[in-house]
Amino acid sequence: MSDSHDQAGAHEGPIKTPNQLIWAVLLAFVVPIIIIILLVNYVASGEKPAAGSTALDEEAVARRIAPVATVVLKDMSAPVVMKTGEQAFQAQCSACHATGAAGAPKVGDAAAWAPRIATGYDALLNSALKGKNAMPPQGGGDLSDYEIGRALVYMANLGGAKFEEPKAPAAAASAASAPN
Repeated sequence: MSDSHDQAGAHEGPIKTPNQLIWAVLLAFVVPIIIIILLVNYVASGEKPAAGSTALDEEAVARRIAPVATVVLKDMSAPVVMKTGEQAFQAQCSACHATGAAGAPKVGDAAAWAPRIATGYDALLNSALKGKNAMPPQGGGDLSDYEIGRALVYMANLGGAKFEEPKAPAAAASAASAPN
């Protein structure tokens, strides 16, 4: 009989009373929930703005929306100062024409400019204003047509052309209205 008693004891678990079973079931649910809550708090414990922080100040909001909310107001009554050919070239054209990027003829390269100069000033100005090949209209800038013309004359003359400086828009309008 002692052999059967030893075998029965080998199959018994650690829970011997109903009270122990209740505690085991309760802990089996509560302990994992507590561990999950602690892990979530640990992961989410990064730097959080505290009450009274500057995250919603006008300056902080303006910095966050600046790339999409920039407004530039120009005074249209101010006198317009036109750039010289060299200034317009430096401001707009030098990015490609100084380095020869995207197949642009380099400034001063007579061989590259010769076929373009042969087409004449008007054809070159048309290409500069409307864009050609990889060059966007007006070189992608916001210069006036007159300033683009001055930059074109500057570059072409350094490449061997003998183009005259274009007439200023106000001078051209007053010359057309003057009686002969």
